[in-house]
Amino acid sequence: MDDSKSAYDTSVTALTEVGRDFELTQYSIDNVDYTVYKNAPKTLQEVYFAATAHGDSEFLIYQGERWTFNAFFQQAWSLADALKIKHGITRGDRVGIAMRNYPEWLSAFVAITAIGAVAVPINSWGTGRDLLFAARNSECKTVFCDEQRHALMAAGLAESSINAVIARSSASSPIEFGQTLEDFVADSENASQPNITIESEDRALIMYTSGTTGQPKGAVSTHRALCQAIMNFECTGTACAMANPELIGAMFSKGFAPSQMLAVPLFHVSGLHAIFFTALRAGRKIVMMYKWDTHSALQLIEQERITILSAAPSMLLQLFESPEFDQHDTSSLSSLGGGGSATPAKVAVLMREKVQNMYGGTGWGMTETNSIGTAFTGQAFIDNPGSVGFCHATVEVKICDPNGHEVAAGKPGRIWIKTPTVISEYWRRPDANETSFCDGWFDSEDIGYFDAKGYLYLSDRAKDLVIRGGENIYPAEIEAALGEHPAVHEVAAFGIADEKMGEQLVVVVVPKSGASLTEEALKIFSSQNLATFKIPSRLTIVEEALPRNPAGKVLKHLLKETYYTN
Repeated sequence: MDDSKSAYDTSVTALTEVGRDFELTQYSIDNVDYTVYKNAPKTLQEVYFAATAHGDSEFLIYQGERWTFNAFFQQAWSLADALKIKHGITRGDRVGIAMRNYPEWLSAFVAITAIGAVAVPINSWGTGRDLLFAARNSECKTVFCDEQRHALMAAGLAESSINAVIARSSASSPIEFGQTLEDFVADSENASQPNITIESEDRALIMYTSGTTGQPKGAVSTHRALCQAIMNFECTGTACAMANPELIGAMFSKGFAPSQMLAVPLFHVSGLHAIFFTALRAGRKIVMMYKWDTHSALQLIEQERITILSAAPSMLLQLFESPEFDQHDTSSLSSLGGGGSATPAKVAVLMREKVQNMYGGTGWGMTETNSIGTAFTGQAFIDNPGSVGFCHATVEVKICDPNGHEVAAGKPGRIWIKTPTVISEYWRRPDANETSFCDGWFDSEDIGYFDAKGYLYLSDRAKDLVIRGGENIYPAEIEAALGEHPAVHEVAAFGIADEKMGEQLVVVVVPKSGASLTEEALKIFSSQNLATFKIPSRLTIVEEALPRNPAGKVLKHLLKETYYTN
């Protein structure tokens, strides 16, 4: 254990003692004992009602619109009232949200979960078939849409007798297969906050896994799981701040009020959990982007004095490598998060170079854990590149071989996690439930290891592991190594079938704009930085950006189909 980990552990111990806000206790869920926060809210309804105290403080900034907490919650209560009266939505009913990032996305989510219904965020990047799959599979009674998603879904929703409510509609006449949000709430504009009893173990959320292959699975979370996740964010954030007094002091000395950019999709845990829930509790201003764009992001950072930016590493790379970065006043930026995975060395270096007194961090979590797993911020992040931190206070992690037996420290294996934030089930998927859950433990399907100091490192997804001639090759290692080439912007490594070796390692590389890069130069660089058996068999240089899903994960199956299918 190093000084940073020791300082963090000491802080967590102090914060979680008996009588403290983050006091820990044991709690049984489905006959399995978990470590939980004793004082956590019991339901999201409790979270919302407490947040109304922020009143007329600014909450949401969106393309010139400025919403206070009062205005936001009034719309949420109006939507909740209309759901009950017009669509007969009751406790346990599923209601979908299929739209890009809008304030109405969030008010719809609050409305749904505040009356005990189950929110179903739908991937707005999908095709009409994808959108309808989630709505039908979860048996939604109503779906909130934007115009684009409604155009893709309308006929299918009508066929399935699913109500549609369209936000920000430009229609001047009645809409076929749906109604505008304004018409929907016309009789509920002054509705009060809901007076409905909700239990901690009631379902609150079905979030479909992004997945890079196969049909997405609906991950079901209870109010208890979500509230425990919120407490983990807060406890870890407080402990990291206590362990980094100098960095925190430097950040506050800048004198900017905390404000956070929301540039990642709300239909994933990175946007909904790590940004919306935490900002709501803290009374912090959120500046929303319809979609990520470096030019707009830099303008907003300067105009709104953004202090916190959490984004996928690929987004941070685009921001810091933008020729416009130094043309804008980004002095308010302090807290940076790489989000959901280890931050590549190149991005970590740029974070320190571009942001004065940078208070950076990253972590590991997933949809199925409600974004909870490991995290760290501050000096520990700076001193341990490539790591995803250490466990949240209510998390247990074990590293296992394919047979489920724990492996020796330092050896990569499959990561199993136990925490009260883990989903209760996959919706209507007994097959997946059978293989993914065991006595309270969940199989993450990620490969990783703990070092001697207690820091977790990710090797790769289990299904992405390349086995070449009996030797294990982790694509993440290859991507990190080739990413150090000065002319390389992005790298994707994966395996393809090979009769002699079982699999061969191949890579697709995107060069930096204007940079000169050849396959021969990459081969020489590979031989200088990788073991012989890890050198890619084939290299493909492309000019277009790598295809990604909304969570920022590269869609390697598309690359394989495009460049390596005979």
